[in-house]
Amino acid sequence: MDPFVILVVFAVIAAAELPDKSLFASLVLATRYRAAWVFVGVAAAFLVHVTIAVIAGGVLSLLPHRLLQAIVAALFAAGALILLLGREADEVSAGVEDAMQAGPTGRPHTFRRVALTSFGVVFVGEWGDITQIATANYAARYHDPVSVAIGATLGLWAVAALAVTAGKKALDYIAVSVVRRATGMVLAVFAVLSAVAALSG
Repeated sequence: MDPFVILVVFAVIAAAELPDKSLFASLVLATRYRAAWVFVGVAAAFLVHVTIAVIAGGVLSLLPHRLLQAIVAALFAAGALILLLGREADEVSAGVEDAMQAGPTGRPHTFRRVALTSFGVVFVGEWGDITQIATANYAARYHDPVSVAIGATLGLWAVAALAVTAGKKALDYIAVSVVRRATGMVLAVFAVLSAVAALSG
């Protein structure tokens, strides 16, 4: 394990997740159900997605070095553009609301039901997400899947914990638009570095 890789991946993934729809989904879920139960489901979904992303990054790392760096540069650049030019998540998607309201009203909220609902909402919402793409890129770039997985998982769990505990109060003190753009700039820097590596061979 490389502490530097863990720290870098943790910082970038946590920052990228702050303006993401999954944070707002976790926040809304925690206003309806017990925070600890929501966190278990959300954390499990993030762990599965990190595993998938790291495996994908391992497959990418089998490509020739120059091609790998070019692909990583393109993916980082795409992520930067999404964060810099995309709209902030002002509300949770209708699918989140539908998932929370599924089933007859008045049914007891058990741990199993809440955890599975939280898992399903985040698992579906994270496919192709910027954090998943960035995690795969880091796994391919650093050739250290364990460190990348630890950093990404801890980053996602930290944001999920923030969402289900501090919730809306935290958003009063965090300028999500600033975090979004700062993270976009970081990904843009990684895109440039990967492009230079690809060109220099």
